Amino acid sequence: MLTGDQKLAEIKRLYYQTSRATIKEDLARAIDLIKSMTSEEERERAAVYMDGLSQMRSDWNRKGQGSKVEGRGSRVEGRSSNIDRRTSKGGSR
Repeated sequence: MLTGDQKLAEIKRLYYQTSRATIKEDLARAIDLIKSMTSEEERERAAVYMDGLSQMRSDWNRKGQGSKVEGRGSRVEGRSSNIDRRTSKGGSR
């Protein structure tokens, strides 16, 4: 069984490595992980990554199923700076 920190690390990994081709499976895995977290504090720490995964899925669905598969382009890099800012607020996040 994974610890809360290991679950968070897995959700982060899914966030940074997801692509248009894998977003559905990655988001489903992240949802399973967050559901298995035992404390509200753990879920709060993961929320920003869950929001990012959900937003990527929405954006990619809205753009349609084009022939080009997108990976970790500038879109994800732009999100990482938002996550860094959001997680650095409040000290231990």
